[in-house]
Amino acid sequence: MSQTILHIKNMVCNRCIRAVQDEIEGLGFTIRSVELGEVVIKEEVGNDELDRISKVLSENGFELITDKRSLIINSIKTLIIDYIHHGGEKPHHMNLSDFLSTELGHDYSYLSHLFSSVEGKTIEKYLILQKIEKVKELLVYDELTLNEISYHLGYSSVAHLSKQFKDVTGLTPSHYKKIREEKRKPIDRL
Repeated sequence: MSQTILHIKNMVCNRCIRAVQDEIEGLGFTIRSVELGEVVIKEEVGNDELDRISKVLSENGFELITDKRSLIINSIKTLIIDYIHHGGEKPHHMNLSDFLSTELGHDYSYLSHLFSSVEGKTIEKYLILQKIEKVKELLVYDELTLNEISYHLGYSSVAHLSKQFKDVTGLTPSHYKKIREEKRKPIDRL
């Protein structure tokens, strides 16, 4: 049974999954599965068809990944995004470097060097930036306390989260939340 596996850059959320699926099915292909960063098409896809897929993906802000280095970097990003933003699981006994090495089948020093040389930042810095974006989201939703957010994202303490948040954004979490609240006005106060 032949199939084609496509790896796609910038496919980071459920809306992205639906958009990519709709576009590829719109081209007449049958999709076996779609997940963050990857689409499995039931049939074998030739070069002309790949060009059509690449063009329609590009028009929607996605990029078909064809080289090995980009594929590895995209896989690192997808694993981190899934873990931080979508509740993806990594075994509790594994640290991030062991998890990435196991999932991707490469030594962490290779992954780290490759990521840094292409992205201009370390994997750890990328992880921190993703965590801070998640903190911002959770602060705006206002459903969890800062202590719960800290625990949920694996920080050792609220102080650690607050320091990292301020280092990245220049604001404390409480100041960020206050600013966000000031920008929105309840309908009954307009």
